[in-house]
Amino acid sequence: CGKPLETKKNQIVFVLHGLNVTQTNKHIYFSLTLILYIFTIFVNLILIVTIFLEKMLHEPMYLFLCNLCINGIYGASAFYPKILYDLLFDSHVITYPGCMTQILVIYSFAFCEFTSLTVMAYDRYVAICKPLQYHSIMTTRKVWTLLLLTWLFSWLESSIGMGLTARLPLCGLDIDKLYCSNWAVVKLSCVDTTLNNLYGFILTFSHVSQTILILISYMNIIKASLRSRVQRKKFMQTCLPHLITLTNFTISLTFDVMYARYGSNTSLLALRNIMAVEFLVVPPLVNPIIYGMKLTQIRNRVAQMFNWKVAALI
Repeated sequence: CGKPLETKKNQIVFVLHGLNVTQTNKHIYFSLTLILYIFTIFVNLILIVTIFLEKMLHEPMYLFLCNLCINGIYGASAFYPKILYDLLFDSHVITYPGCMTQILVIYSFAFCEFTSLTVMAYDRYVAICKPLQYHSIMTTRKVWTLLLLTWLFSWLESSIGMGLTARLPLCGLDIDKLYCSNWAVVKLSCVDTTLNNLYGFILTFSHVSQTILILISYMNIIKASLRSRVQRKKFMQTCLPHLITLTNFTISLTFDVMYARYGSNTSLLALRNIMAVEFLVVPPLVNPIIYGMKLTQIRNRVAQMFNWKVAALI
């Protein structure tokens, strides 16, 4: 596939080919992207602060939701600052250490999102299918243990993947995306990448297994919900937002993975960019909005906070 680069890896600079904007519309894209980033941070912080300040919301479901919002800010911050810098200064490059860091953060965000949604499905299963045992099963200690394991597991998965990629010698520097992705760097390798592919299949199997667990949980939740009006109401209020969030993220991530591996580089650049960034842009923005609208306690608490601020200004 070519001769390996003789440059030391910490001196390697990748060229990103995802951006193709003129000087005229560059500032428009920058402004829109900045607004989107600020709004994403804002809506997630609103939920985090609301849950933190309201003692009635210090329950497992809301703590898991708070973790989901923190992860949303974490993931968005792995993508937006770099793309904003590229738009503002017309930069299309990233150093090797910067690329590896971006890969680590983006993939740990994706893994943490999926694992968090699995934990949230388990929480809803216990709440609806075993309501009398809920507080004895979902203890404070268990909740914090699950949150800690979610992050540790996600960082471990990402670190192993990044380590497998970092060992590969490279033959090229051109990345056909807006940001650094693991598969884009692996494709630049000069040697056999079977081990990377094998690890990719292991990760796929792991998270498909999580999806199956979520589906089994919801089959039991739906059966339990059909027995009473109270359970049906609880399902619509707390489980429906989770299902929407899960579907949104799964579709977004599947698009990115499938297109990265099997998509054509000859297709429209705009389509490639949309497919590549959807899971980094849409879930962090949409998740807090969905939960904020559907969960009555959060909606009422946010409304109270804004009413107090308006009254103070008047």
